[in-house]
Amino acid sequence: MTKVKLFAVNPTLYQRKADVTDRDARPPLLLFPGLLCDARLWRDQVAALSATVRCVVADCTQDDTLDGMADRALAAMPGRFAVAGLSMGGYAALALMRRAAERVSGLCLMDTSAQPDTPEQARRRRGLMALVARGGRFKGVTPRLLPLLLHPGRLGDAALCEDVMAMADRVGPAAYLRQQAAIMSRPDSRPDLPRIAVPTLVAVGDGDQLTPPDHAVEIAGLVPGAALRVVEGAGHLLPMERPDAATGLLREWLDATLLTTRRLH
Repeated sequence: MTKVKLFAVNPTLYQRKADVTDRDARPPLLLFPGLLCDARLWRDQVAALSATVRCVVADCTQDDTLDGMADRALAAMPGRFAVAGLSMGGYAALALMRRAAERVSGLCLMDTSAQPDTPEQARRRRGLMALVARGGRFKGVTPRLLPLLLHPGRLGDAALCEDVMAMADRVGPAAYLRQQAAIMSRPDSRPDLPRIAVPTLVAVGDGDQLTPPDHAVEIAGLVPGAALRVVEGAGHLLPMERPDAATGLLREWLDATLLTTRRLH
């Protein structure tokens, strides 16, 4: 059984426009994927939660700014909704909060950071982007990169590894360049965090190498009343690596979100 450390700190795979109407009584949940990820990232959570929640996976392949990603998602969603994002999706979720916090009923940030790129990270991104832009072969996620994304205990799962690489291939080089540009230009979100006033879950894999747990600790410490969860045996792609644990955390957070919404009304 996957262990989740608890801390109290202060259905097909495609991107689509939300088919969400006010006639559907299920509360809406917007899910932002990460860099080189698509709806497969959230497949298991969508399958498990759709009986009670209207799950919509945002299209993060068309825009080269986080504000553009946020605006595209806002245009597709009705009224108020809960939002969850992983990695780049977390940056997009924070951008959405800056633009329309009044429409968000709950916020979940997985395997992400509130910090901007360091100069070294930005330099590395520009180098990778230049290679692709010059017509170099787009390699997506190769087997050599998998140890950066997945926990060592999950690298032996051939189906999981293939799914991660296939996602990157589907996203492709053009969207990759747009996503990297968006990521590289993100602001420092830490000053915004104390103003978040909705139920907030911050979750991270204990083996996340790209946005290590200290980034999650920082976010949870700055968001009033945020819950921090560290999942053992997961790396940077928690919803795929430990799907049951990720689904359980989302259920717990959504329950708190719905309870808060009912109290306000």
